Amino acid sequence: MRKNFRKVAQFSLALLAAGSMFTMVQCTEANAKVSEKEFDGYLFSYFTGNHISEEAVRYAISEDGYNYYHLNDNKPVIDSKVIALTGGVRDPHILRAEDGKTFYMVLTDMVSDNGWSSNRALIMLKSTDLINWTYSNINMQKKYEGQERLQRVWAPQTVFDHEAQKYMVYWSMKHGDHQPDIIYYAYANADFTDFEEAPKVLFTPTDGRSCIDGDIIFENGLYHMFYKTEGHGNGIRKATTKSLTSGKWTESEDYKQQTHHAVEGSGVFKLNNSDKYILMYDMYMAGSYQFCETADLDNFKVIDHEISMNFHPRHGTIIPITTKEKKALIEKYGISK
Repeated sequence: MRKNFRKVAQFSLALLAAGSMFTMVQCTEANAKVSEKEFDGYLFSYFTGNHISEEAVRYAISEDGYNYYHLNDNKPVIDSKVIALTGGVRDPHILRAEDGKTFYMVLTDMVSDNGWSSNRALIMLKSTDLINWTYSNINMQKKYEGQERLQRVWAPQTVFDHEAQKYMVYWSMKHGDHQPDIIYYAYANADFTDFEEAPKVLFTPTDGRSCIDGDIIFENGLYHMFYKTEGHGNGIRKATTKSLTSGKWTESEDYKQQTHHAVEGSGVFKLNNSDKYILMYDMYMAGSYQFCETADLDNFKVIDHEISMNFHPRHGTIIPITTKEKKALIEKYGISK
């Protein structure tokens, strides 16, 4: 096991086209907001499979939210062996900060070949250009007391808590062989290099069974969390709350996926300059991804016939990007159409 990085590395990582060199830059906070009218495309971050060579961050770009093309010849844009304690990463999630110019990425620090209950850490990264990233590792079992029975740390994501005015990182953890996976949270520090305090429970279904792969979007004064149930339906459900830490969640009675295939890794994003949203999820047993459209975050219709990708993603997320950001990413990595 490699040495645990508990503080941010003193350098940033930018994988060059050759895939073997990294540039070093210092990331700084920016202050200008980005208007939705400035968005001119989408960035899809994802990984591709269960082999260590596939457990790495990859990028794709779309002009319209429906047709996606991979960057960097579908090769990693960050070297997992450098940033991960295990040597592999999964489930990339990127959030644009409230300042409009800073980006926070979180990753599962895991190699699936080691087993589904083998990892204890997640990775926090920060960037101002989506290319150069600083990073730090959080090993829950080593950092916090009472984690002796911890088995796994899965699928972290970040959301801005408007009430607390802080960035909340949330993820699922499982303790012991016969305990469910539960979604926990902790607030990030100002530098997005560590947590302010020990993890606390964010959400568990009223039936007390497992929930993983939480994905939160804030719309119309509510936090909508899509999550995967396990052991009681094995699908995607939704819970809503006005206050993330109140413990008061309203759970949907229906499942939101529009397929009979097994699903995981849901992600929701809003189409630019539109009142429509897209819910996507990984049909991991069928080997495909499904996209659904909605106007109310409750009722969904499949739009797979409108979607194209020249790659096969696993559990990824999509964010809107500006013309400048899109151009910089294409110039850096190249796009394959």
